[in-house]
Amino acid sequence: METGAITQYVDVAQLVLYAFWLFFFGLIWYLQRESHREGYPMDPGRENGPKITGWPVAEPIAYKLADGREALSPDHNRPDGAYTAQPIHGWNGAPLEPVGDPLLAGVGPGAWAARADHPDMLLHGGPKIVPLRVATDHGVARQDTDPRGLPVLGADGEAAGRVKDMWVDRCEMMFRYIEVELVNGRTVLLPIAFARIRKDRVEVHALLSDQFGNVPALKNPDQVTLLEEEKISAYYGAGTLYATPQRQEPLV
Repeated sequence: METGAITQYVDVAQLVLYAFWLFFFGLIWYLQRESHREGYPMDPGRENGPKITGWPVAEPIAYKLADGREALSPDHNRPDGAYTAQPIHGWNGAPLEPVGDPLLAGVGPGAWAARADHPDMLLHGGPKIVPLRVATDHGVARQDTDPRGLPVLGADGEAAGRVKDMWVDRCEMMFRYIEVELVNGRTVLLPIAFARIRKDRVEVHALLSDQFGNVPALKNPDQVTLLEEEKISAYYGAGTLYATPQRQEPLV
């Protein structure tokens, strides 16, 4: 027999090839399992429908976070965002039509996910997103318009209130929200992406002036949780389609 041969039909190179095949199969199995940690188990989209469990969904693993909390991935008890809507047809996958106030229905551009109900935190503690009255070492750049005190106009051109403060992300060094004091004295957050800051006003196309009153409220006036961020952004997102009946109609 030649060098490397174990028997007349088996040699070392052949065994190495088989070992590589086993390793590669195990690698594919592992990667496929691990790729199903986020977003699983899946919701079938219908009441009492089956949820995907078992292969390829991995068993939950507890990850310890920097603040001492633990998070499971995948989380089989992960809640889904609530919505109030009904399908426009009886077949599976039919589009959902909002029931009640479409801005709070939780469907379409107003859909939201049940994120954790605690603030996004800095590495060394403390919430990342806070108003300037808390982050006193931050401010508006001199060359930019400071919107504090300016009126906030809805898509109807009417004033919903005035800018009370700006909320800054102390990690990314950028403004995330505008705090608006409404005409009734209540304060709500306006995501900066939905605002157009002019020299003498702040314009919001997503909502009418009287719709600002139903923007989801904060539990703490000086911090916002991940869940509250999700619901607030969803409310303004819903307004881009549902603020007026005309927005739901074809352009032509």
